Formats: sequence, structure tokens, C-alpha cells
Amino acid sequence: MPMIHVEMFEGRTPEQKRALVAALTEAFVETAGGTPESVQIVLSDVPKAHWAKAGKLASDI
Repeated sequence: MPMIHVEMFEGRTPEQKRALVAALTEAFVETAGGTPESVQIVLSDVPKAHWAKAGKLASDI
């Protein structure tokens, strides 16, 4: 059973998340096979203050 884990900045609406998981499920099934029922997705909303790149917090950029 495939597991897709998405980490992203917080702030997406429930509608955006619904659309994202539907698109990811469809893309996985079309490219890797399997059934939509076998695809699991975990969405992790991360505050910008908890994400850093190149030595800087995303909240500071």
C-alpha cells in the first residue's frame, strides 16, 4: 500500500487539500498502478517559523 507524505506551509483551505489528495491519488494510480483505495496520503501543515532553507527561517524571508 503506497504512502505519500506531503509537507507544506500551513494555510491551505480544506477545498485545496481535497483537490490535492484527489490529484495525487489519480497521478499515482495512472503512473504506478494500483487502486485509489490503496493510496494513503498524509498532509503535514508546517508553520513557516518551523521551516528553514539556506540557514534562514521561512518566516524571515
